[in-house]
Amino acid sequence: MKRKKSKIVVLSGAGISAESGLGTFRDKGGLWDKHDINDVATPEAWRKNPELVLEFYNMRRELVLEAKPNQAHSALVRLERYFDVQIITQNIDDLHERAGSKNILHLHGEILFAQSILNTEKVYPVKGSRIELGDLAPDGGQLRPHVVWFGEAVPKMIDAEQIMKEADILIVVGTSLNVYPAANLVYACPPHAEKYIVDLNELSTAKQKNLHHLKGKASEKLPELVDQLIQESKN
Repeated sequence: MKRKKSKIVVLSGAGISAESGLGTFRDKGGLWDKHDINDVATPEAWRKNPELVLEFYNMRRELVLEAKPNQAHSALVRLERYFDVQIITQNIDDLHERAGSKNILHLHGEILFAQSILNTEKVYPVKGSRIELGDLAPDGGQLRPHVVWFGEAVPKMIDAEQIMKEADILIVVGTSLNVYPAANLVYACPPHAEKYIVDLNELSTAKQKNLHHLKGKASEKLPELVDQLIQESKN
């Protein structure tokens, strides 16, 4: 009888995309450094100046389209040959998809899609790289980025928690676990699961059971971890 594949859940954040040239909140000189979050990434900002919000996300969308997946993204694709892999990402780019990963849940939406202001459940691919004021959905509502803004609910949290409960192995990469409510997902992981955090910074793991910190860049440490897990699965 064929042995059941172990379930690996990957929680990815901005750090994995940063190595593909997509800036994070903390990067100096990037888009986020030039705009106040409250002016471009909240429901209040949209009501106040929708044109500015659209232009900000149009610029971000162009950067996403220019970016390419890196070795960390590719490593996760390789992992799928040996494990049942589910990616939960906080990122709104499509780099996981373009690398070839199959099972991806976007917690905070996808920048290459738009939604109607009249019905957030209706989602449409963005034609080209821009959404303009006056671009309407079939229901007549103005199109806005399919992105969860600060202050909005995260509709897919329940699905993400259910996925996390099934993990045999958890890999956290590219996120400092300071972004809530996404950071709470780690607590939904079963106590017996092996947990790996790939992060550039020093972390305290003493109080966490089965938690391993791999200090370094995602593009370097994640391929090493994938090699290790694949080798262990063969033994």
